[in-house]
Amino acid sequence: MQNSRDSARAVGKALAEHRGGAVTVLDLGPCQAWTDFFVLATATSSTHLRGLANAVDGWARAEGLHLFNVPRIADDEGWVLMDYGDIVIHLMTATARAFYELEKLWFQALPTIVEAPLPTLPPEALA
Repeated sequence: MQNSRDSARAVGKALAEHRGGAVTVLDLGPCQAWTDFFVLATATSSTHLRGLANAVDGWARAEGLHLFNVPRIADDEGWVLMDYGDIVIHLMTATARAFYELEKLWFQALPTIVEAPLPTLPPEALA
């Protein structure tokens, strides 16, 4: 099992790979918070929100992490919170993310932006 920092970055990468927008890992250590990391990602729709939540769930199960809450995602849901203890994941629509501004609320946290991986071409396309 990885440490919390590595796990937070890994789930951030998984969200970016599933086209989560503006994926950010907030290190809450300087804030003396009740958790170590927030991972934030923006979804484009409620369907995308459910897809991102499923991607996180699959990643966490593979890592052996325990989900402390089981989110129910309604069609009009704008925010899903997934609590894994040391890592809390916030999946939000753009509207919810702009409204709650968690990065500003936790302004003392150290942010790390997770970039989406570049698409790769199959070898036959390069020939």
